[in-house]
Amino acid sequence: MNLLYFSCHSILEYDELKLFSELGLNIFSHGTYKDPQKIDDPKRPILNFTPPAGFADLIKDDNKMNCPQEIIDWADVIIFMHRSDWVFPNLEKMKGKRVILRTIGQNTLDNEIELDVLRKNGVEIVRYSPREKTIPGYAGESACIRFYKDPEEFNNWNGADRQVLNISQDMINRDAFCNFQFFEKATSRYNRMLIGKGSEAAGLWGVGIKDYDFIKEKLRNSRVYFYTGTYPASYTLNFIEAAMTGTPMVALGPIKGNSPIHQEQQTYEIPDYAEGCRNLFLADTVEEAAQKIGLLLDVEELAQQKSAAIRAMALKYFAKDVIKDQWKKYLGV
Repeated sequence: MNLLYFSCHSILEYDELKLFSELGLNIFSHGTYKDPQKIDDPKRPILNFTPPAGFADLIKDDNKMNCPQEIIDWADVIIFMHRSDWVFPNLEKMKGKRVILRTIGQNTLDNEIELDVLRKNGVEIVRYSPREKTIPGYAGESACIRFYKDPEEFNNWNGADRQVLNISQDMINRDAFCNFQFFEKATSRYNRMLIGKGSEAAGLWGVGIKDYDFIKEKLRNSRVYFYTGTYPASYTLNFIEAAMTGTPMVALGPIKGNSPIHQEQQTYEIPDYAEGCRNLFLADTVEEAAQKIGLLLDVEELAQQKSAAIRAMALKYFAKDVIKDQWKKYLGV
């Protein structure tokens, strides 16, 4: 089966292309991995699938809205990540093809209106969270398949560094969506580390963009992960990376975690995984977050309990084999 994949997020692209490659699909990615052996993004490594010869020379980022017919004709299945504005201009070219739009947690009413039109044109919608059903105008789904993480890569938490960790892109510049000020105040009395683009602006505890191995090491070594979400996402990849590693977690609660900009939808899913704070602590105020972070930093036995619990939860919902089997059945491979 030939798969054409349109990407707007290199980290998710890495995860899904790795999984699809292992399922035996022939892949061409109109994204970061158009040449999987030459990757400029340090956050993820190269991949070992071989794309069709010459395809990378036919594309540019700006022709995702006008993909060359030769590439579309090659594909049996075409997956678009989130961007419905890339789907519409290519619809006529893709007639007779199986086309899938894969949501990534950024949908609001406007997106659902476009998805409804696409479904009426035969496009399948694969959701990433059951919480998307709360979005006004919800356009339905063909399947719900969550993101995944590999338990063999994200594991062996030890908590040797008595610090609070967060991994986010442009968290400071996107404070209204990523809650940087909340994080800064709640962690101000503790050792902390912020990883990601733009984090250097935080001072000594902001370390900027780091590579894949560094990220996995800090998730293993950090005593606490403080998850502050990204509005209006249900969950993000850094949440499941920390959870799969077994890093004890404090996360925003249902009040602070749901977007104040889109109050009409309740897409924040993290409280559904908490099981009454058995798996992770929730906090809706700075004071509550700081107190629960302090508990995990100070009480090693509690941190060990939370580590085992959140790892077990991640294995249930986000493990690679679980998600791989769902994609295998859905694609029919």
